[in-house]
Amino acid sequence: MNKTMTAATALLAAAVMAFPAIARPMTPEDLAGLNRMSDAAVSPDGKLLVFSMRETDFEADRGRTDLFALDLTTDGAAPVRWNTDPGSDGGQVFSRDGTMLYWLSSRSGDAQVWRAAVAGGEPQQVTDVKGGIDGFHLAPSENQLAYWKDVTPEAAELPGDGRVYDRLFARHWDTWDQGGKNELFTIALGANGLPVGDAVAISAALDGDVPGKPFGGGDDISFAPDGKTIYFALREKGTTEAWSTDLDIWSAPTDGSAAPVNLTDGDDGTDTHPVVSPDGKYLAYASMARAGYESDQLVLKIRDLETGAVRALTEDWNLSVDGISWMPGSDGLILTAADGWNTPIFRIGMSGAPEKMTALDGNHSVIAMTDGNLVYSLSSLTEPGDVYMTGPTVNPHRRLTAINADKLKDVELGEVSRFSFAGANDEEVFGYVVKPAGLADGEEAPTVLWSHGGPQGRWSNSWSSRWNPQAWAGAGYAIVTVDFHGSSGYGQDFQDSINNDWGGKPLVDLQKGLAAAREQYAFLNDEKACAAGGSYGGYMMNWIAGEWPDGMACLVNHAGLFDMRSFYYSTEELWFPEWDFGGPYYDRVEAYEKWNPATRVKNWKTPMLVIQGVKDYRVPYTQSLMAYTAAQRQGVDSRLLVFDDENHWILKPNNSLQWHREVFRWLDEHLAE
Repeated sequence: MNKTMTAATALLAAAVMAFPAIARPMTPEDLAGLNRMSDAAVSPDGKLLVFSMRETDFEADRGRTDLFALDLTTDGAAPVRWNTDPGSDGGQVFSRDGTMLYWLSSRSGDAQVWRAAVAGGEPQQVTDVKGGIDGFHLAPSENQLAYWKDVTPEAAELPGDGRVYDRLFARHWDTWDQGGKNELFTIALGANGLPVGDAVAISAALDGDVPGKPFGGGDDISFAPDGKTIYFALREKGTTEAWSTDLDIWSAPTDGSAAPVNLTDGDDGTDTHPVVSPDGKYLAYASMARAGYESDQLVLKIRDLETGAVRALTEDWNLSVDGISWMPGSDGLILTAADGWNTPIFRIGMSGAPEKMTALDGNHSVIAMTDGNLVYSLSSLTEPGDVYMTGPTVNPHRRLTAINADKLKDVELGEVSRFSFAGANDEEVFGYVVKPAGLADGEEAPTVLWSHGGPQGRWSNSWSSRWNPQAWAGAGYAIVTVDFHGSSGYGQDFQDSINNDWGGKPLVDLQKGLAAAREQYAFLNDEKACAAGGSYGGYMMNWIAGEWPDGMACLVNHAGLFDMRSFYYSTEELWFPEWDFGGPYYDRVEAYEKWNPATRVKNWKTPMLVIQGVKDYRVPYTQSLMAYTAAQRQGVDSRLLVFDDENHWILKPNNSLQWHREVFRWLDEHLAE
């Protein structure tokens, strides 16, 4: 094992354990303080696992990420902190022979690539890029390294602080455009593993971001095995970026000897997640057929890199591909896809249908090993997230880590139950119920009905660090969720059914779902309930206020859309409303106004807590100010909670604690007996 590892930093005494159901319910402090698993890498010989883990620093009001290593050859081995440093570490990858580990670290002040011998030794800085980088890939051949970063031109020496724009996006997610873009670079590596010569700006001549903003990452970039070619996803900006989903797959020689080539120029929808087969013969990627629709089905496609022939492997599948990775022999792929409330792992050959390998949720970062086993991370509504292994030698699966064992050893989580009912159009709709821990037989719990965002989202059987039902159940509330028409994971037709029907079938499903849950679960209070939701879920709170004013004792509206006209003209990604309502607002006024909560304000009487982050440019904070003003002007009991330093999500640990405190105070005021 690495000599820099210390036993004193071991996270747990055994890799396999069970959480005892004793003591106390979960609190928001527990939730915010839990460790979070992220990147994982397995050595080529399958003997060592290195993963990154985020730990919460409440005093600094942020998370810190470090690397941890686990010996897979020893039963009961404990993970140990690897090459510890006050900076954040992650994005790790092994060398071909497994003797070196490369990773991204901020230990030098900004993020750079570092490496160290697995057997021990001092870390060595590999890159020294001005301003740092955002991520990197090591070519399988180890003769090339790719990195990406935001490149912003230096501002001209002009008087004044104003920003000038000639096209959209002017701002995106939580950032005003400063004139820069994410760019992809490659640099050759010598026999000593260090850079040779100057970096090559692969995407500089293209008008687009690599990876895409705001959430693109390493899965948008892939090396050929020999390191001579790199593939990446990029959407050309032009003047249509704000309403175009035409993301394409490009290829370019890593030495910059030729310009990038658009491989999917004939496709008008999204093409993403390029992955080259280990033998270098094929390029796999996910593809959407319909232009302008961000929630279309993602179909697995395979491109023959010699002939250019492309074929779809999952066109007749009813699910949408999420994660993609190749089997080591290049004879098939490993996929993840939302299936109901779970996200199983599937295996598919070069022909035929996908075969389900697991039925569990939260599967991502799947690593296919040469012995046929898979290493993956897994979470659920009762499992914050750990690394597991499954395959021929470990069937059904083996738990490798338990990173929150100590933090949850005295915590009893609420019982989760799945239910279904006849929803809108008498079609089957699913949901789940979380029963507060320790609730006595025959006792009722105050009930909260959740509405998810998206709107093409879902309530999955996975752990969340934000909307987490266990934190609410720990405060004594029973949670009811409904995957209404429009939710993902139930087939594309079901997902499409919310288009031009935002306040129709989804509201019927929520009403019927709450009634069905009350019939099936005696512990749900029949007299009154509150409802809560964020984003589209917040829209639904505004819609319920006008269309179901007697249905709820109170509402919790986080970043909810209030006025569809002003929302359209102030949000950033215009493809989102334009698809769901059939075009721009000025061409589809009746469609937008049909489902506009602002037109139902006269019906409002339900108490509403409104929450908003000022840096939210997806649903600008004026939407929440308008909802709060509408309630206050009419004398409706209401409260406004504003975070100046948060975007569409609440991310800082202490802000999360305040968010939960105010939400629970509001619920207590309106659900108390």
